[in-house]
Amino acid sequence: MTMVFRISTAVAALVLTAPITVLPAAAKPAGPSKVIAMVDTDNDGTIDLKEVTAVASAAFDKLEKDADGTLDAKELKGRISKASLKAADPDSDGTLDKKEYLAVVESLFKAADPDNDGTLEAKELKSKAGKSLTALLK
Repeated sequence: MTMVFRISTAVAALVLTAPITVLPAAAKPAGPSKVIAMVDTDNDGTIDLKEVTAVASAAFDKLEKDADGTLDAKELKGRISKASLKAADPDSDGTLDKKEYLAVVESLFKAADPDNDGTLEAKELKSKAGKSLTALLK
């Protein structure tokens, strides 16, 4: 478990320090309230990692067009920068498989949860990590 946390922390640090490149189509991210409404399946006004992972998994499946089980920079459509993609790609194949994609999502979730209560509310989604997480959920 410690190793996973270290890897996740390293991925989060690299993803957060690398600029997020957003294409014009994705330039207007959904507001925090809309993200919560989209992700919050238990309707408690916050989102937890389980809810985020389910939406991120579906987003991965939607983005993965060539049926090779991975997302490359083209399929990611600017949701993360090339530097962030490289940092999140431990096998250095230039793509993210679902496990790698979800590791980035989890790292961003944890980075956006400074009070460590296991949930994100609208104000936490306004942080840099929260905005980066939002980009990966659509």
